[in-house]
Amino acid sequence: MRKADSRPSRRAFIGATGTVTAVGLSAGCQSPSARPDRSDAAPAPTPSVSPTGRYQAGITLPQPAQRHLLAVVADLVGDGSARPLLAELGEAVRALTKGTDARLMGLPPGDLTVTIGVGPRLVRKVDPDLPGAKDLPRFSREQIARRARGGDLLVQICADDPLLLPVVAAALLEQAGDRIQERWRQSGSRGANVRVDKDLAAPRNLFGFVDGIVGPHTKAQQERDLWLAGPAPVAGGTIAVLRRMELDLPRFAKLSVAEQEAVFGRRRDTGVPLSGGTIASGPDLGAKTPDGRYLVPADAHARRAHSTAVGVGLMLRRSYSIDGPAPGLLFISFQNDIRTFTNTLTRMDNSDALLDFTTTTAGATFLILPGFDEEHPLGSRLFR
Repeated sequence: MRKADSRPSRRAFIGATGTVTAVGLSAGCQSPSARPDRSDAAPAPTPSVSPTGRYQAGITLPQPAQRHLLAVVADLVGDGSARPLLAELGEAVRALTKGTDARLMGLPPGDLTVTIGVGPRLVRKVDPDLPGAKDLPRFSREQIARRARGGDLLVQICADDPLLLPVVAAALLEQAGDRIQERWRQSGSRGANVRVDKDLAAPRNLFGFVDGIVGPHTKAQQERDLWLAGPAPVAGGTIAVLRRMELDLPRFAKLSVAEQEAVFGRRRDTGVPLSGGTIASGPDLGAKTPDGRYLVPADAHARRAHSTAVGVGLMLRRSYSIDGPAPGLLFISFQNDIRTFTNTLTRMDNSDALLDFTTTTAGATFLILPGFDEEHPLGSRLFR
């Protein structure tokens, strides 16, 4: 896979995807359509995902998540209104996911999803008190170029078929025309799952650990921690955070397995917390050895990022692995309060052993717009 290109060229979208390895630090999956090649049987068609409804697709649907992703971050050019642009993009998404857009080049859309969000600058123009109006603060271990920080528009494209990503991106960029200018983009992919619980699976990350085990997986948890309930212009949306990180795999690989497990707070082979239980068990942060040492070390990621210890809600993660120019991760989290992410990372920044092996090279936050349909175009609730 090639390195993410920061050139604001529309042509650059055409090469925006490639082959990558392993999996991001998040829940994810092997597509159910992936089967060994057989010359005597045609593969089963991949189920489609409706782009319309209360929420946008590409967050909780489909489940499990698709194998491949392309994230594009751009700015609006000039002082034009975002409303007509978003409405057009929404219509294009509907046509692309239905397979009726000629720009698909005859490719079947399969489980294609497109998720669109707007950055804090655009939200503040509507109301500076709305969720999504705050910029992402700066943290340690960042080496972020100016163009790789922030942005007005996020387009997240996911599909099991990697050929769809550059084709769909080119179509949407052509639809936007000169009204937007690219800031940065990144493609990535996931690997196979490990079963976590009934109806829940999670992949291994590039460090070899099962990740994405904890999150708002039930409907009640999602209503509480994921979806925005109000005010009306944002109800049905959520807040996304994107962080592209390089991972120091060679240095991590030099640790013993026990040392690696101490960094994460879980067993590498099974995903079970060091405090015991099952892979689906939450870590027992109070559990100690007979001599008084915590079973989950004080600086373990499972302890430092634990929502109860931080005092915040759960975040849903849809992260993807990247492999150029250095092994890395595109971390994407969704939550209904930006403090879920910022308070967690602030606590991690102080003493999370995992962060010693990461360097962040891009970062942004976006209000993921509420769902849309024929009567309510994309963005129409926010931009009146």
